[in-house]
Amino acid sequence: MKKILFLLLCVVLCARMGAEPVVVKKTLTGHVTDAIDGQALIGVTIYIPSLSQGTTTNEQGDFTFDNLPAKNITLQVSYLGHQTIIRKVDLSTTTHVDFVMKESNAMLGEVLVTGLTGQALMKDSPTPISVVTTQQLQATSSSNIIDAIAHEPGISQITTGSGISKPVIRGLGYNRIVTVNDGIRQEGQQWGDEHGIEIDAQSINNVEVLKGPASLMYGSDALAGVVIMHGDPVPASGKLVASASTEYQTNNGLFDYSLRFGGNKQGVVWNLRWSQKMAHEYKNSKDNYVQGSQFRENALNGMLGLNRSWGYSHLLMSYYHLTPSMCEGEIGDAHTYAKTLPFQQIHHYKAVWDNSFFLGKGLLKALVGYQQNRRQEYEESADEAGLDFRLHTINYDVHYSLEDECGWKINTGVGGMYQRSENLGDEYLIPSYVLFDAGIFATAVREIGKWNLSGGLRFDNRHLHSFALEDRFTKFSRSFSALTGSVGAVYAVTPDMNLRVNLARGFRAPNLSELASNGEHEGTMRYELGNQDLKAENSWQVDCGWDYSSPIVSLQLQLFASFIDNYIFSARLQDVVTEDLPTYQFQQGDARLLGAEASIDIHPVEQLHFKNSFSYVNARQLHQPEESKYLPMTPAPRFNSELRYDFIRDGRTFNNLFLKVGLECNLRQDNFYAANNTETATPGYTLLSASAGTDFKIHGRKICSLYIIGENLTDKAYQNHLSRLKYLDVEGRPERSGLYNMGRNVTFKLVFPIL
Repeated sequence: MKKILFLLLCVVLCARMGAEPVVVKKTLTGHVTDAIDGQALIGVTIYIPSLSQGTTTNEQGDFTFDNLPAKNITLQVSYLGHQTIIRKVDLSTTTHVDFVMKESNAMLGEVLVTGLTGQALMKDSPTPISVVTTQQLQATSSSNIIDAIAHEPGISQITTGSGISKPVIRGLGYNRIVTVNDGIRQEGQQWGDEHGIEIDAQSINNVEVLKGPASLMYGSDALAGVVIMHGDPVPASGKLVASASTEYQTNNGLFDYSLRFGGNKQGVVWNLRWSQKMAHEYKNSKDNYVQGSQFRENALNGMLGLNRSWGYSHLLMSYYHLTPSMCEGEIGDAHTYAKTLPFQQIHHYKAVWDNSFFLGKGLLKALVGYQQNRRQEYEESADEAGLDFRLHTINYDVHYSLEDECGWKINTGVGGMYQRSENLGDEYLIPSYVLFDAGIFATAVREIGKWNLSGGLRFDNRHLHSFALEDRFTKFSRSFSALTGSVGAVYAVTPDMNLRVNLARGFRAPNLSELASNGEHEGTMRYELGNQDLKAENSWQVDCGWDYSSPIVSLQLQLFASFIDNYIFSARLQDVVTEDLPTYQFQQGDARLLGAEASIDIHPVEQLHFKNSFSYVNARQLHQPEESKYLPMTPAPRFNSELRYDFIRDGRTFNNLFLKVGLECNLRQDNFYAANNTETATPGYTLLSASAGTDFKIHGRKICSLYIIGENLTDKAYQNHLSRLKYLDVEGRPERSGLYNMGRNVTFKLVFPIL
């Protein structure tokens, strides 16, 4: 591992020394106007993805970038209520660009995304991708970042109360999804049911969700997809940015605030953000207050670096601290913000050195990161932890992207991670272990007439060594290797209609919990056993898509079929009780998942949008009897409908004033893993929501943004099929009645751009 890190350091230094002398510094200016009245637009965002740098237009609609390379770059121009513009600019010949922005309609906009073959336009991706923008995140009520994106078609969440959420993509979750933040995969012991994603939601600028096997770019654990989170962009040279935001939710008393300060002084760039959040127990009409659902969260994020004409070099550091109490089936009339036994303490430290260099005709990315995750469970005493896990992770990635080489876009590189896990408490669930992961990949993209073709190959090797501990864990070593890849195509039938198809091979090595767990899993109220004979999961998935857009309507249809060999899941053992708890053990079998997402956006008049979407997945285990033929934790079919009206756009005092009404209908889930009463059916339910928001302006400058969001307005008592609280025993009720999800909740949000 030391040799790899030394090699990475040499690559960074050589690229840095080789890039700077030959790159000429350039300045780019521009002007942005509205297509209807020709007036200058204030606050339009102009972003350069290859430099992770952005700016906004001033009172005259102008913008400026300094110290840019004399290379081809891509600009992404976005403004709320308008169509996004993507334009490539040759800075060796261009110093000024103008943009005319059209009002948003039902046309599918152009967006730059990180796909299976590197950065590309979303319309050219053969695999389905969802993008959640800054504006969408701000206008959404949530308790964490996964909760904020879980309303997208094909995306769900496994929840433990209101504080802990795990992403699910098309019926697959846990270690089958890679979460990327600050350029590296987030490693926070996400194998556990009650382990969330340790990321400050306030620090996220936008989110991409890649649906389907992404092992090609991200290796093992990306069998179901990838959630890519992008932080605050770097300001343009000479700019300072500062902002503050706050939020209050009526149901669980959630209160949070976030402060940000950043700048760019002649290419010396920095960013600092501090966030705090606290919530008491949530309530509903069946349980009143759900005891143990309160939590507190603190987060500090910082960045210091250089932006030059040769590229950039950034050091990112963050600290995240979450203190969630743990639900054990108790309900009551009282609530508190203070932690109560049992509870957890989660500390996550991260440092990332992110480098990007213009080298030759392409771009070299070199990145190394260190993460430390500490998770402690306090059961009997608030001063002494029972379970105490500490995980060290070193991530590394070096890849080179070559644009337009004889008509080809080529991306190749190496990446992986090293992990060391320790048991520091006097109770145990998994053994200590060491893991080393390495992969090498190459991808290519070619546009031929109406066709956009893409594909690639990757080879991965993962070695895992587990240490013995007393008579509970035995020493063992396992190695897993796989060759994965994908091939896809997009065909432009007409300028407004596209057909897509993609075939991908996915891979996931079993994690240490699945292989060797042996102990009480406090957060799940069960005794858990691993299985050292587990094999790696391998999948084939076919994705087919069709989309059509016009100024009045846009339609999208995505179909997929996934076949997984050696699918791993946890199942309850019949009549087996260990330490007074039901006993679960990891098993595996062959699985087949079929599903679809469909959406329609009708835009009959300029200011009205009527959006509808439907998600469905049928997940089965092959060659099994009736009670065990369905995979556990499969989301119910879901229909979302949203009617939005924009009253004012580009007003003098009110800007982007809107009102939105929505319905979320989850159908009854009868397809569940019934063997040994592991799961039960979940009734359907419909939730009503409404929200409104506006920007306030004085003399053309935005003073603040206000959002009011109402959820579950009818105070419906319901249980989501992926809520783990559904299976807790509750005092005074028949066995397995479980706890209910949150009742009526109204959120008030304020966002202040100080500078």
